[in-house]
Amino acid sequence: MFDKILIANRGEIACRIIRTCRRLGVRTVAVYSDADSNSLHVRLADEAVHIGASPARESYLHIDAILEAVKTTGARAIHPGYGFLAENEMFALACERAGVIFIGPPASAIRAMGSKSAAKALMEKAGVPLTPGYHGDDQAPDDLHRHADRIGYPILIKASAGGGGKGMRRVDESSSFLAALVSCKREATAAFGDGHVLIERYILQPRHIEVQIFADQFNNVVSLFERDCSVQRRHQKVIEEAPAPGMTAALRAAMSKAACDAAKAVSYVGAGTVEFIVDPSGRFHFMEMNTRLQVEHPVTECITGLDLVEWQLRVVAGEPLPLTQDRIELRGHAIEARIYAEDPDNDFLPSTGRLIHLQAPAASSHVRVDSGVEQGDTISSFYDPMIAKLVVWDETRELALSRMTRALQSYQIVGVTSNVDFLNRIITSHSFREAILDTSLIEREAEWLHAAHRETPNEASLLAALAVLVQEDGQTHRADAGLSSPWEIRDGWRIAGSFSRSMTFTHRDQQHTIVVDYGSGCYRMTLAERSFVVNSERASTPELIATIDGHRQHASVVESVGRYFIFLNDERYVYQWIDPLAQYTSVDVHETGFAAPMPGRIVALLVAPGARVTTGESLLVLEAMKMEYTVKAPAAGTVHSFLVAAGDQVSEGASLLEFERDGVAQNDVS
Repeated sequence: MFDKILIANRGEIACRIIRTCRRLGVRTVAVYSDADSNSLHVRLADEAVHIGASPARESYLHIDAILEAVKTTGARAIHPGYGFLAENEMFALACERAGVIFIGPPASAIRAMGSKSAAKALMEKAGVPLTPGYHGDDQAPDDLHRHADRIGYPILIKASAGGGGKGMRRVDESSSFLAALVSCKREATAAFGDGHVLIERYILQPRHIEVQIFADQFNNVVSLFERDCSVQRRHQKVIEEAPAPGMTAALRAAMSKAACDAAKAVSYVGAGTVEFIVDPSGRFHFMEMNTRLQVEHPVTECITGLDLVEWQLRVVAGEPLPLTQDRIELRGHAIEARIYAEDPDNDFLPSTGRLIHLQAPAASSHVRVDSGVEQGDTISSFYDPMIAKLVVWDETRELALSRMTRALQSYQIVGVTSNVDFLNRIITSHSFREAILDTSLIEREAEWLHAAHRETPNEASLLAALAVLVQEDGQTHRADAGLSSPWEIRDGWRIAGSFSRSMTFTHRDQQHTIVVDYGSGCYRMTLAERSFVVNSERASTPELIATIDGHRQHASVVESVGRYFIFLNDERYVYQWIDPLAQYTSVDVHETGFAAPMPGRIVALLVAPGARVTTGESLLVLEAMKMEYTVKAPAAGTVHSFLVAAGDQVSEGASLLEFERDGVAQNDVS
């Protein structure tokens, strides 16, 4: 076993590798960029080395800087994690030339599977079933168009070197092919430095099932069973589970054999994942092989009781596989949900900012949280906006579903928009609970997933008002301690009589007015012509224990810039207090405003200045967090001018263009 390894990655995967290394007594070296100087993986590692600026190409993709860090620290091996350089053949070769052990497969295997086109040709020779398509070297647009027409629509254009949903476009008709090809190639080049694509038939309502394999240096290959990764958005996995619901013993055996055959065909060593598309009839087709550890590997660990990172270290150190196939047992059911800083109600746009409040479910033998951030850390625009991987395990799928629901309901995040509520709705949707799984589940359940929330209980509104009062009371005590003016005290005391005030909040675009009468040790609050007696028993941030008409309530309340986040009975409510003493800045908001939704780089302007456009027409492309986002016209109108150019870096909220909606004269829209 190694005495010290360097982890050429960041975030939750770096933290997860560090935990195994600590248990095995292996020292760890973290690397970090400017943006990650105080990140959790840096704080957890035994040593940390700065390798460059915030953009990944200047740090986590900088091979020379990483190898220099190895030399400086004396690490014997490099673990690439996933993403970045994990499947980079040149990085594996550079490690070999530098005399550093690469904790991954041989460079030859990475090369063989690194190109989806080459991998499909190799799998075809090995007898592994393939999806009908074209995976040749002819990349002329017109020729690719002809291949797509021959295959038949819908088809999928995929970056040959891609992954994670990047460089991928579904095309439903011939007239849309060339525009989709240009966008796909551009995104693939930006993400992977390679614009080569392949085309394959888009199988309607498929399941996405992958098999975890492991191989050692003695030609032993085993299957660690399958994972169902069908729940996706933009071809990116959202929820994974193992084993795949409804999997028969015969199909499991056939897919496991095909996966092991794929590994043997390239003399594979280490952890790998062979991904398959399964059509509605139950036939499976090879899609790709990932020559690294996968984001969703924890569900496999949960059902097998194995530590895959430990297996990686042992295999690359020259040991045989710890277990033979007949000794690997499958027990129970595990589900993983990816917690992201993103807005599901706004086309899943990433959200950036500081995690003002972060409370994850308590870890146990049934609940696991793999995270790369803690409260107070920042989600930046430079990297993937994952907050954590929430994993649950239980004896049956039904019990695991119940555990996941409870775990998601107890997650508390303030500071960025998250997908926690969205994930909980997926878990509780009819399709997911009944295991009616395919890659169109999110679209099929859209009405349920984006439905209006249930009615807000009175208790939430009363707690918002109480939170303000408790906060003011705390300010009063601090003022007393500082011998400040008595006129600053806001406890409602009067020489004669009682004090009453009106408090107004907005919540989900509705206004709530609460009249508060100050009493001795309690408040009488009137909401919608109904009165309640309210008092707080304890208020230690963020905990608030209150009694409302004799009913004791426990809640968490977090205040941020006048907004009060109320976590009550497994639900979250956000109230904006309209403080009559606060000074507000007037902001001119236009219905047709075009502000950058996040920091990023302008990739392309899609129409000419002065062009008339129709509703939904694409205007420009913004690249952020390794994905492209298309800004579209909200209505028919005229693009007067662009305020940015291709290649420009823009900040969140930056004005992008001047637009005039038909029938509305408007000069500057921002």
